[in-house]
Amino acid sequence: MASGSAIQIPSRLPLLLTHEGVLLPGSTMRTSVDSPRNMQLVRSRLLKGTSLRSTIIGVIPNTSDPTSDSEELPSLHRIGTAALAVQVVGSNWPKPHYTLLVTGLCRFQILQLLKEKPYPVAEVEQLDRLEQFTNQHNKSEEELGELSEQFYKYAVQLVEMLDMSVPAVAKLRRLLDNLPREALPDILTSIIRTSNQEKLQILDAVRLEERFKMTIPLLVRQIEGLKLLQKTRKPKQDDDKRIVAIRPIRRINHIPSATEDEDEEGDHDDVVMLEKKIRTSSMSEQALKVCLKEIKRLKKMPQSMPEYALTRNYLELMVELPWNKSTKDRLEIRAARILLDNDHYAMEKLKKRVLEYLAVRQLKNNLKGPILCFVGPPGVGKTSVGRSIAKTLGREFHRIALGGVCDQSDIRGHRRTYVGSMPGRIINGLKTVGVNNPVFLLDEVDKLGKSLQGDPAAALLEVLDPEQNHSFTDHYLNVAFDLSQVLFIATANTTATIPPALLDRMEVIQVPGYTQEEKIEIAHRHLIPKQLEQHGLTPQQIQIPQVTTLDIITRYTREAGVRSLDRKLGAICRAVAVKVAEGQHKETKPDRAEVAEEEDCKEHITEDAKTDSISDTADLALPPEMPILIDFHALKDILGPPMYETEVSERLSQPGVAIGLAWTPLGGEIMFVEASRMDGEGQLTLTGQLGDVMKESAHLAISWLRSNAKRYQLTNASGSFDLLDNTDIHLHFPAGAVTKDGPSAGVTIVTCLASLFSGRLVCSDVAMTGEITLRGLVLPVGGIKDKVLAAHRAGLKRIIIPQRNEKDLEEIAVNVRQDLTFVMASCLDEVLNAAFDGGFSVKPIVEHLNSKL
Repeated sequence: MASGSAIQIPSRLPLLLTHEGVLLPGSTMRTSVDSPRNMQLVRSRLLKGTSLRSTIIGVIPNTSDPTSDSEELPSLHRIGTAALAVQVVGSNWPKPHYTLLVTGLCRFQILQLLKEKPYPVAEVEQLDRLEQFTNQHNKSEEELGELSEQFYKYAVQLVEMLDMSVPAVAKLRRLLDNLPREALPDILTSIIRTSNQEKLQILDAVRLEERFKMTIPLLVRQIEGLKLLQKTRKPKQDDDKRIVAIRPIRRINHIPSATEDEDEEGDHDDVVMLEKKIRTSSMSEQALKVCLKEIKRLKKMPQSMPEYALTRNYLELMVELPWNKSTKDRLEIRAARILLDNDHYAMEKLKKRVLEYLAVRQLKNNLKGPILCFVGPPGVGKTSVGRSIAKTLGREFHRIALGGVCDQSDIRGHRRTYVGSMPGRIINGLKTVGVNNPVFLLDEVDKLGKSLQGDPAAALLEVLDPEQNHSFTDHYLNVAFDLSQVLFIATANTTATIPPALLDRMEVIQVPGYTQEEKIEIAHRHLIPKQLEQHGLTPQQIQIPQVTTLDIITRYTREAGVRSLDRKLGAICRAVAVKVAEGQHKETKPDRAEVAEEEDCKEHITEDAKTDSISDTADLALPPEMPILIDFHALKDILGPPMYETEVSERLSQPGVAIGLAWTPLGGEIMFVEASRMDGEGQLTLTGQLGDVMKESAHLAISWLRSNAKRYQLTNASGSFDLLDNTDIHLHFPAGAVTKDGPSAGVTIVTCLASLFSGRLVCSDVAMTGEITLRGLVLPVGGIKDKVLAAHRAGLKRIIIPQRNEKDLEEIAVNVRQDLTFVMASCLDEVLNAAFDGGFSVKPIVEHLNSKL
């Protein structure tokens, strides 16, 4: 502030009562506002005010008890400080309050209190006026000048004792020269260490002479305190300098001293041991060069530096990595074949590829590890077969879950310049297994994400390229590591979401779903023994015949893998465990209630319950050696009513319905297509969450049928061969919550619409797949094996597939092919003839009549 005369405050001021401190003119204070009066003042004058005058308030120190919440206004201090509210911040925690930042302008005294509620307002008189100072100069100019010079001298001495490199101290030194002398006592009193009572005395000192006299002793006290503090600190600083000067000499000359810290000596020994490990390790020449350079830096680096720990962690990782340590493969083909057959049923193509790798490895030792990618629906054993391969080869196994990974640093690691940097999952996995030729399973590689942190699928390109991964560079290591001996196995549900560049580097092996017979074998070879062991049961306590397993597969699960089957078997084992546990605690002669309960249980779970009549009540308890037999009645009790029933014949009881076959990442599925027609304007409505490809197939189908309507005698409701004349068609794919897309529904849509316009029913045991052209040709599609297995699971007997997909039938098991009849179609005429009883061809006489007409 320049001078007192430049400040003009309003004659009426709202009063803010503070109990946290005393605000002096020229100083700034932050105060909390939580009393009702003060909060009302903030809301009314500060938050709603628009002019500068509305933000000027009177700050009165509250000398009464600050904790008292009395509604009466406390006695007000006579003198206060007019202040400018610079900042207002509101908060609700721990209770509603405001925080004000206020700057003092000048003193005032209260002449009259005008009102008390909702906040006090008073008529005030401004005290700090320049005219008062000039009047005083006439009678005591010399005395006041001496006081001012003495005060200024002490103020300069105090500031120079502080650290001038601090910006606030340097600014205070400039203020001493630039501000008027009469403003300095208030400002310095608010800065130095003083009590609120002393500040209150300075506030009450209206006359400038009194203010200088009262402030000088406070400055002298602060100066003496700083001198005493500097005396106590000086010897300690000298000792620190001496220690810093001595320590390097001791370290260089390796002179043992009793005064050296034991921890420091131990840490120095650790660095020496680390250097020895680095020199004796079998790391590459490039890596050794980098590590020796880092260990040299580490020796010169103080332990207190954050980089010391980072460098040491880096060197320890480099030592722990298996640069030249590997396991020897078991190259016994026969033993490997037996082990794979014991661990996994079916999967012939996959086992064949592993045995081929073993055979070539036996003939050529330096074979690079292949990059295999197992693609198939969930629950078919892709992940577990990777563990079996590692067991077969006698290698270490490490699984890396990639589902949801969206940061490339997870693969390549972080650079060491970042805080919390670490190597990627590949290098970390090698450190975990301790050898350089493990089996790495990259699980769910099709579920990698992409984000602002980069594309992890692109980071995998170098890892999974047999021509590049001999020099894989992790960002954390920053030196090349050889991954060529690692056997990488990736798993995926579909190749559609894998980038083409990444897919090109992998050898894709399809792992299709299982047939019913294969599931029964898997259940009795692997799943049931595993569940019995997990639930503490023995074959003497529970028996699950193959007929029951088939019921579970066909009526309680509908999947390509065996996960749901495994869960259902677990539910059966839990229910039987309850019965076995109850039987162990049951008395030899149960009471009537227990007899009735046992009789009801035995009616469902024993084979002879319906035929044998038991007269003796004591014999109703099952003997310990008698196993509980799980039949259909027991299944219904434990698992509830069947989830899947044969519904094909019911759905095909009306014209305009056909069964298609679809492929999903979860395996093959049967898909119903329904059509209906009504009067309208020739619109085609498609529902059921269809993608663009299926919408195009629907338009192709209706166009082909319209162009061949006369040939097949297809008419609309009015008898016209123009099928869309005054007719709307609605085509629906049920299960609308599931998104459907792909080139496989063309023939199904044509058959469905042909059934609708001809009024004929499609055969209830026929399913079909194939895409069409506008000329009526049937194009090949993918996923034939999964689709055929889905039709077999649903109990269908005839399947129409494109002629060019005939080669894909070789992958299907012989027993499945024997249960089904395959119709190879090259055009839509053959499809329609096979889909309807008696064919769909036009009679010659009809063609003759049409030609005459």
